[in-house]
Amino acid sequence: MSRNRLPSPHYHYACLVRMRSPRQQGGTIIAEEVTDHAAHERRISNPDSYRPPFCPGCRGPRLHVHDYRERTLRAQPGKPTITIIRLICVACDAIWQILPLFLARHLWRTWAVVRQALMPVPRTPCSGEGQRWPMVPPRTVRRWRQRWLRPALALTQILACSGPAWAALAIRLPLDATCAGLVAEFAAGHRGEPLAGLAALIYRLQPRVRLM
Repeated sequence: MSRNRLPSPHYHYACLVRMRSPRQQGGTIIAEEVTDHAAHERRISNPDSYRPPFCPGCRGPRLHVHDYRERTLRAQPGKPTITIIRLICVACDAIWQILPLFLARHLWRTWAVVRQALMPVPRTPCSGEGQRWPMVPPRTVRRWRQRWLRPALALTQILACSGPAWAALAIRLPLDATCAGLVAEFAAGHRGEPLAGLAALIYRLQPRVRLM
């Protein structure tokens, strides 16, 4: 064995002596103001544009860029990949990935693709070929539709406990309302993509609960 070894590290560097927490920390932050690919491309080119003012976990004020990840968007017309930024908190080592609003968390697709699979827009003679949407596997569509038609009671209970505005939305729904009915009621009073907007709202109010 060679004796020409590198000198021992200087242990005053915190990154060499500080042990990481055994518990998984961090998670996902949804940038609700980023509603399309163009806005995301502008934000991703400047790390400060996606950097939150503090860590959602420990409230520490310093978050650094951890890495960038390429995510493949399945069944997506046009550009099939997207770059996701991840930030790390200097104080607690929590790693936070930032997702734009139009990207469906856990589904590896955009909300536009999910909406097209659940609520396909019929092609009219005057629309020509229109936008060609790659086919989503039937098994995946069936799984989405089961969630789409499941009772929305748990979601309405979350809304009912989250302030007067969301409680009013929950009260307007019948007790046997489905998630599809909840999305339709939400869309009646809000602009933009209703699936993406409601999913982000539910995640903000109760991160452990998913719309789809």
